[in-house]
Amino acid sequence: MTIGGDDRTPDAAPGARWRRWAGQTLAEATGRRHRVDPVAPRTGGPAGNARLTAWTGLVLLVLFLAEIGTMLDLEGLISWHITIGTLLVPPALLKTATTGWRVLRYYTHRPAYRQAGPPPVLLRVLGPLVVVSTLALLGTGLALVAAGPDTMSLVTFHKIATAAWVITTGLHTLSRILPALRIIGIGRETTPLPGRTARVVILLLTLAVAGLTATLVLTASHSWTNT
Repeated sequence: MTIGGDDRTPDAAPGARWRRWAGQTLAEATGRRHRVDPVAPRTGGPAGNARLTAWTGLVLLVLFLAEIGTMLDLEGLISWHITIGTLLVPPALLKTATTGWRVLRYYTHRPAYRQAGPPPVLLRVLGPLVVVSTLALLGTGLALVAAGPDTMSLVTFHKIATAAWVITTGLHTLSRILPALRIIGIGRETTPLPGRTARVVILLLTLAVAGLTATLVLTASHSWTNT
């Protein structure tokens, strides 16, 4: 089932609203329904935005899983923990930018984005929590690299941010992994979209910046790697 536009409809009872929102979220998460993203010339419009967001999200998923793996032996894998954590920052900023752009275009009433419609209400609520917890996790991690291992208050904040991130990102991943795989064409053919070269360049530049940043941060993290 495909959907488009703003699907808000009045409900008499709050319980009915919550059941409808939960049903919409589950249907989109399992691929039983999805938004139709219009294609615009030159950039690809909402469809191009969705494809760039999906590819960036999958890059983040791989890096986040690797980062979680380093936590199994944090003392022995601290260099990898710092490196992968730093690699995560540019893609996380890119995904924040692509989703923020879509939100901006929707709420400024751009016809193509209004036609595509918003995600289900529960995902709209979860999205900002994912962004905040992710930026808090990465921000406190970078602050810890700069401050050194003796800054216990930062360690505490980093642990809190990690717990918040695991909950919000876990829910987000469960709800978005199947739609993301559909968008990039896993298991089906995809139609070439305008703006493909620009999207590839953006993603490659983001990864290049991530690699350079990780190298510089690891070089400056002697207080952690030499303990």
